[in-house]
Amino acid sequence: MALLGYGQPQTGIMQMAYVVEDIQAAMRTWTDELRAGPWHLIPSFAGVEPTFRGAPTDAQVALAMGFAGHMCIELIQLNDEKPSVWREGVERNGWGFHHFGVGSLDYDADLARHLEAGHELVYEAKVPTGGRVAYVDTTRELPGYVELIELDETTDATFSRFYAASLGWDGSDPVRPFA
Repeated sequence: MALLGYGQPQTGIMQMAYVVEDIQAAMRTWTDELRAGPWHLIPSFAGVEPTFRGAPTDAQVALAMGFAGHMCIELIQLNDEKPSVWREGVERNGWGFHHFGVGSLDYDADLARHLEAGHELVYEAKVPTGGRVAYVDTTRELPGYVELIELDETTDATFSRFYAASLGWDGSDPVRPFA
């Protein structure tokens, strides 16, 4: 199986995501306690042409990505009171683990496979790297949602750049822009 530039299998779990009350405090805690980071922060994110449960949405979150070894950790903070996949997860299970990010080389086929298995499409959008993401509700079988992440060269390069920043990182400059 081919690996991404940061050592994860292309079609395996490439990210673990957590919804947190305070993203600044969470980044500090993950850095201090777990040596994860540095964090690449987007203060306001909604996606491009996002939908939540089939309807357009403009719910906003802050998100930060950093690495712990080869695993990308995503921290997400709600920025408003609007319905969203992230708020839905908090209302169901409280703060903490939210979803597994899984790489997809054939996004349409992988999404269709999930829908055929009875997993509802909860959220879908285009993302800053140019690809698409879809959250499917796998909470009957797993402890969270699955986010399908469409893989392309830009997505791999972005995650690989974040991973490279973590190698030999001394803890300085722990929060950086996403770009």
